[in-house]
Amino acid sequence: MKTMEDGQALTAFMATVSIGDTLTGTVAEVAPPGAAVLLGGFADDPVGFIGCLDYSWRSFQRSPGEILQIGDRVSAEVITVDHLRRRVLLSRSATENPQLWAFLKALHRGQRLSGTVAAVERFGVFVDLDDGPKHPTFIGVGFITMPELSWSSFEDPSGIVSTGQHVTCEVLAFDTTNGEARLSLRATQPDPFVDFARTFQVGQILHGSVTKLVPFGAFVRVTDGIEGLVHLNELSTTPIETPDQAVRIGDKVTVTITEIDLSRRRLALSCRR
Repeated sequence: MKTMEDGQALTAFMATVSIGDTLTGTVAEVAPPGAAVLLGGFADDPVGFIGCLDYSWRSFQRSPGEILQIGDRVSAEVITVDHLRRRVLLSRSATENPQLWAFLKALHRGQRLSGTVAAVERFGVFVDLDDGPKHPTFIGVGFITMPELSWSSFEDPSGIVSTGQHVTCEVLAFDTTNGEARLSLRATQPDPFVDFARTFQVGQILHGSVTKLVPFGAFVRVTDGIEGLVHLNELSTTPIETPDQAVRIGDKVTVTITEIDLSRRRLALSCRR
């Protein structure tokens, strides 16, 4: 049973812990959510916790039991001090490759990094950075998700970049789970929607072509890099149940601008008005 003294000792211990500290403890339990770790001599209260995604940057290749076991001594970096729940969240990945972790921690949002496209995958693009350490698992420390490749819509990322291409991107965030610098290629390029919003206004009539059909309407490209949605009830003057009852991909249509939402980069159009 925990005593008042135990609680006071734990409170005092947590007051000494700061984000970025490296702590050593013993694994008390390994479960799907993560590993409980005994810290600071609190044998009956595993204060430390390593989330399953923070075991290792190689976690996706192995089961938790292959990485940590009860009784293991571990060193991990403090990433959160939760005083309310009286828990210290730790990352073992940070101490697994301190050089890479330090490099990624020093990055700031908006910073520009250059590198070579190492691989183009269906889920994104790996970038081998010109400066900085190598990744222990992936072929590039930089990673660009599909939406951050271009302001324009596309189906195949190979149409935007190719392996071996040299690119300059902006830093978005440090992905502590995978040990990556999340990058944006489109952030280094002018946003065509901003110019569109300055040039056009609600009520104007435009000509475009249908690029995609979805259950709730059709997308129409009205100029290079700009597509708007014609909602199902704005596709026809008569009620329809599916967009293909009114238009098909490739059709040339005349539309009216009904809304320009610059903050969400959304353009609403109508074929009826």
